[in-house]
This record gives sequence, C-alpha cells and structure tokens, in this order.
Amino acid sequence: MSTVQDNTKPLAGIKVIDFGGVQSVPSAAQLLAWYGADVIKVERTGVGDVTRRQLRDIPDADALYFTMLNSNKRSIELNTKTPEGREVFEKLLKWADILLENFRPGAMDRMGFGWDVLHQLNPRLIYGTVKGFGDASPWSHISAYENVAQCAGGSASTTGYWNGAPHVDGQAPGNSNGPLISAAALGDSNTGNHLLIGVLTALFARERSGKGQKISVSMQDSVLNLCRVKLRDQQRLERVGYLEEYPQYPDGKFGDTVPRGANAGGGGQPGWILKCKGWETDENAYIYCTVQEQNWGPTCEAIGKPEWATDPHYCTTKARETHMFEIFAAIEASLADKDKYQAVAHLSKFRVPCAPVLSMKEIAESKDLRDAGTIVEVEQPVRGSFLTINPIKFSDFTPEITAAPLLGQHTDEILAEFGYSADQIADLRSKKIVCA
Repeated sequence: MSTVQDNTKPLAGIKVIDFGGVQSVPSAAQLLAWYGADVIKVERTGVGDVTRRQLRDIPDADALYFTMLNSNKRSIELNTKTPEGREVFEKLLKWADILLENFRPGAMDRMGFGWDVLHQLNPRLIYGTVKGFGDASPWSHISAYENVAQCAGGSASTTGYWNGAPHVDGQAPGNSNGPLISAAALGDSNTGNHLLIGVLTALFARERSGKGQKISVSMQDSVLNLCRVKLRDQQRLERVGYLEEYPQYPDGKFGDTVPRGANAGGGGQPGWILKCKGWETDENAYIYCTVQEQNWGPTCEAIGKPEWATDPHYCTTKARETHMFEIFAAIEASLADKDKYQAVAHLSKFRVPCAPVLSMKEIAESKDLRDAGTIVEVEQPVRGSFLTINPIKFSDFTPEITAAPLLGQHTDEILAEFGYSADQIADLRSKKIVCA
C-alpha cells in the first residue's frame, strides 16, 4: 500500500488513525501529522467532526475550531456501524501504528473494538484513549468537557479572587469569592499533550518489545497534573495552617483548603498584575511584575525607592510579606507615565521579571511571533487563510503546516490504497458506507 510520506520528517512512516473529535485527540493527532506521520481522520458520513460546524464565521465553510486542530491530515467518511464499513475500519486498524479516540466511556466496546479486540487484530497497535475521568472514578460514566475537567481537576477552585480581596488601589473586585475557569484549554488540548507524551513513549517502548499497548489519559488527571503546585500547597497548609506567599498572609484567615490567590505568583517570588498608562480606556494596559528575592536592590532602584534596598522593613523576604500590596502600589505608581511596553522596557533594564498583558489581537498581529514561526498563516479551501500556532521548535526540522482536510476529501484515495477498485468504491458510496 502506498502512502503520502516525506521521509525527511521525524515521524515519517508512522501511521495514525484519528478517530476522535473536538479538541483533545485531534490536537494530539495534528502534532503527529505536523511531524511527518500519515494521519487518517475517520469521520461519520455526512457529518464529520462536530467542530466543522461549531462557531462558524463563514457560512458553509469549515469552522476555525476544526481547521486549527486538523491540519496536515487526510479525511475519510466511513459508516463503521455497517459490516462493509467495519471491514474497511479493520483494514485501517491492521495498517495503523496508532489509534486515538475520545468517545464516550464504553463506546469502543459497544462498537466491538475494545482493547482486547484491537490488540488481537494488530498486536503492534498503540491505542490512545481520552476520557473525562479515570476508570476508578465515581464519575467515570460522565462525558467531560473543558470546564468540567477544570473544575474536577482543581483548577477552578484555586483560580479567582478571595472574598474581599483588594486590588493594589484598595478597591475590592466584583465576583470576589467565586471559582473561575481559565481561558487556556487545560482540559482539552492539555489532555491531548499528555496523550501525545504517552503515545510517543509507547511507540519508543514498542521498538524494544515489538508490542503495542493501551494508553489511557483522563481530562481530570491532566488538569490536576498542571495544578500540582496547588496540591503542594494543600499539604503545606495542612501542616502549618497558612501559606505565606498568598496575598491573604499574614492578616487574612486561612481555612482548611488552598484559597484562591488572584494574581499572586503562587511560588517563592511574589507577583501581581499592575496598571500602566492608558488603563482607563484599554482593558489590557497592564503588566505582570515579579518581585525577585535575588534582585530586590535593582527593583528598588527601578521604582525610585533605593532606600528600601536596606530598610529592615523591606530588605528581606520575610519583612516584605506584610508590605506586598504597598510594594506593588509603589511599582505601579512608578509606571503611571508609561504604557505597558515602555514599562516592560524600563523594568527589564533592572532585570525585573515582567511581561505585558497581550491581547489576542496583539498576538495575532505580532511580527515577532510570526517571524519566530509561532503564528503561522495557512491557506484553507473555501475559507481562505487562517492563523494557527506552532508551539515547538526544532533545530533541524520545521514542520510544514498545510490545510485541514475537507470532509471525506481523501476517501477514494485511501480506499484505493487499500486495494478497492473504482467499482467497489462506487458501490460503497451508493450504500452510504462512505462518502466522497
């Protein structure tokens, strides 16, 4: 069977079935495709991945939700609920090195393709599966989505403001005591990244053992893994009753669980978001600034408070714990005549860790990110060009990111590679087993 491969790419020769939808599995499969694997996306006939139609901005064109997660793949429409469709799928399974899916719990078993069957069909197959919760969870039967996973994984309970929390200017924020969801895809794409690590590890192990294995990743576990510093804090809190790096210390009260810390750094180096020039009209005219223990002297110089460098009320980490909002207010006041870019330029001269709060518009238009190959413009049929993100850089390889496939775009091509004649393909199409 012939395949479309560029043998100069790192994963050339690796064959992948993307049997998933939405974000977690497609994001993992897309990275495999970018790095040279032949990824075949198996989609429901006439329907395809649900994200093809979600949040459309161009009528009848595949949505950005789909195109940004499915570049470089091939698409086949296949009705796997029919005997003929099952036969095609079994041929795909015997061909593949990797199968990825994120169906509802038990769906693969009900289809007749549980792990025992898959392993018997292809002992070298690596099967990666994503579920909302692990098999031992009391919620293992529940279908999870991004925000469900963030809540169950501990992120939401530790994100947001605590009750009565002050801003640097002393004003209490609205919705001060409720959990908050992060805009980052901690439940979806983050789980896809964990899946990818597991699959590549299994692929490496297969080189030694010759055997495939099943990789199970839950969205709850993946979120929790990124919240492990909060689990660290829970254990510290239970031992000593307080967390000195949180803004509630020393005057606020600590309960028996890790509180929400708003914009605090969450580590040994306190940090906060500070207003810059223009904040009254620009909701992103802010920077994040960190007060670094080893750089306290230069920080004092940067904000026009050189005397604080030796003042016993400020010159040690312990002394500063009771003055952090005063310190951040002083930093903010020193930046009042500077926009966020000028503020970062000024503080960086003194080696103060900081960054501007960048809007999505600024990121989309960033020349630096485009020049670095992080923001990539891709041409897509019907839609035209769109932007996507290439987060990983290699010294000897740059992925060529191409269009996401149209629904069923490669159906005839793939079937022909598996030995189906034109007449056989036409027969499958007439029975709605496949669509082109």
